[in-house]
Amino acid sequence: QVQLVESGGGLVQTGGSLRLSCAASGRTFDSYAMGWFRQAPGKEREFVAAISRSGGNTYYADSVLGRFTISRDNAKNTVYLQMNSLKLDDTAVYYCAANKYGILTITRQYDYWGQGTQVTVSS
Repeated sequence: QVQLVESGGGLVQTGGSLRLSCAASGRTFDSYAMGWFRQAPGKEREFVAAISRSGGNTYYADSVLGRFTISRDNAKNTVYLQMNSLKLDDTAVYYCAANKYGILTITRQYDYWGQGTQVTVSS
């Protein structure tokens, strides 16, 4: 089993940057592909970015492509989401998730989830 804990959320102005972190428990972190999702009030949880087990492959939602970067450090059991050029529409609770299969974009395909971290972008 994997436990995930997100951190790094907060309040930022439009155009600003934040880096989210997701720390995983256990010694099998590199067995899991990782993803970031987000959920805005009144909306469904949506895919943001995913990274393969080795970190060699990544995939992004069109809405964040070119602004967000997902990365991982398997030695530290941590996955990151660097968010630049933030927009009001990026306001949401951000969740990291783990799956055993690969780069996936659908929530039900992920086995483990963190508790989420709030990101608020203000004008």
